[in-house]
Amino acid sequence: MSVLVVGLSHRTTPVALLERVTVSGDALVKLLHDVQADENVSEALVVSTCNRVEVYAVVDRFHGGVTAVTNMLAAHSGLPQEMLARHLYVHYEDRAVQHLFSVACGLDSMVVGEGQILGQIRTALRLAQEEGTAGTTLNELAQHALRVGKRAHADTGIDRAGASLVGVGLTLAERVLGPIGGRRALVVGAGSMSSLSAATLSRAGVTDVVIANRTRERAERLAETVGGRAADLADVPAELAEADLVISCVGAGTRTITAETIGDRDRPLFVLDLALPHDVDPGVRDVPGVTLVDLKSMQQDGVGDVSDGGRAEAICEVRRIVAEEVAAYLDAARAALVTPTVVALRSKAAGVVEAEMGRLLSRLPDIDGRMRDEITQTVRRVVDKLLHEPTVRVKRLAASPGGDQYAEALRELFGLDPKKPEAVSSLEVEQ
Repeated sequence: MSVLVVGLSHRTTPVALLERVTVSGDALVKLLHDVQADENVSEALVVSTCNRVEVYAVVDRFHGGVTAVTNMLAAHSGLPQEMLARHLYVHYEDRAVQHLFSVACGLDSMVVGEGQILGQIRTALRLAQEEGTAGTTLNELAQHALRVGKRAHADTGIDRAGASLVGVGLTLAERVLGPIGGRRALVVGAGSMSSLSAATLSRAGVTDVVIANRTRERAERLAETVGGRAADLADVPAELAEADLVISCVGAGTRTITAETIGDRDRPLFVLDLALPHDVDPGVRDVPGVTLVDLKSMQQDGVGDVSDGGRAEAICEVRRIVAEEVAAYLDAARAALVTPTVVALRSKAAGVVEAEMGRLLSRLPDIDGRMRDEITQTVRRVVDKLLHEPTVRVKRLAASPGGDQYAEALRELFGLDPKKPEAVSSLEVEQ
C-alpha cells in the first residue's frame, strides 16, 4: 500500500474553478467516505482550503487510485473530468510525502511561510480520524508533517518573510504620506497576504481599512478581524477616490488597478503591489500624485535585502529541513515494513525451542528443575545469538530503497508464512 495525493491549488487552477472544487461541511465528509469506499483505497484524508483541494489516499494500485480520486473530485464538483484533469497534479510514494511536508511548511502557499496551513492540515486530520477514514499510514504521515511544519517555523524565518515584506512596503509608504496612523487604506484581495496586510495596517494605527474582493463573504470575514468594512471589486474605483494607501494582493493575472481606475487625484496616493503576477498597471505611475511600489521597485530603491522579506534564505533552509525529514520518514517507514517479518522469525524460533525442549525433557523425566531451567536458557541464548546479527542487519538494510526485498528474502530463507507477519505486526521486536 502506498500514499497518493491528487489535488489542485492556486498554482495550477484558476480561482473560479478552484472555488467550484472546494468542499466543506457535509460535502467534505461525503467525499472522504466516497474516496475510501473505492476498492483501490484503504485510507483517505482531504485538505480543502480557499487555495487548495488535495486528496491524500493510501492505495494498492497507482493508476486505479488516481482514477478513483479524480472521478470523485469530478463528481463532487460537478465539473467534467476532462476539464478537471487539466489542472490536477499527482504525487506518489516518496513525492507524496515530500509534497505534504512542503505544504505543511508553507512552501506551497500563496504567501510563502504562512502558518495558517498547519491549522488546516490539523483540522483535516482530525476530521479523517473522527470519520474513521485515516488509518495508521495517514495518521503517522500527517502527524509527521505537522511536526515538520512546526520545526520549519521554529528554526527559520519563513513565517516572518511575508510580514517583513509588508513592513518594508509600509515604511516606504510613510516616506510619501508621512505617518500612516489615521489614514484610509484599501486592501484588494482577501487571501493570506491580504490578511497579513490588513493586520499590519491595523497594528500601525490605520483605523479605516476597506477589504475589496471578488467573493464578498471572504471580504467580510477579513474586514471583521480588523474592524474594517467590505467592498466588491466593482467598488474599487470609488474606494480609491477615498483612500490614501492601497495594497493589492490578488495575483490573478489581470490588472485590478489602472490609471483609469484611479482617475484624477487632489491628494497623494501610495499603491503597494505585492501580487505576482502584478495587479497594478505600471501606467499608474504617470498619474499625478500617485506613487506605485512593487517588488521590483523595492529592489531598485536599495532595499533588496529585505524586499523579499528574507524569503530566499528562509526558503532554502526550509527545503533542507523538508529533505532531511522526508529521508527520516521514509527510512522509518521502510524499516517498519520488515518488522512483522522479524517478529515472525523470532516467533518461529521460539516455537522450535519450545518443541525441542519438550522433546528433550520427555526423554529425561528425572532431570531436576534447576538443570532444566539452565538447559532451556542456554538453548534460548544460542538461538538469540544466531538470530541477532541477521535481524539487526535486515532492519538496517530495510531502511534503504528496495528494503522490502530483504524482508522477502528472510521469509523465503526461513520458510515463514507470508501471512504471518501481518498477523503479528502489532508485537514488539526485541532489539
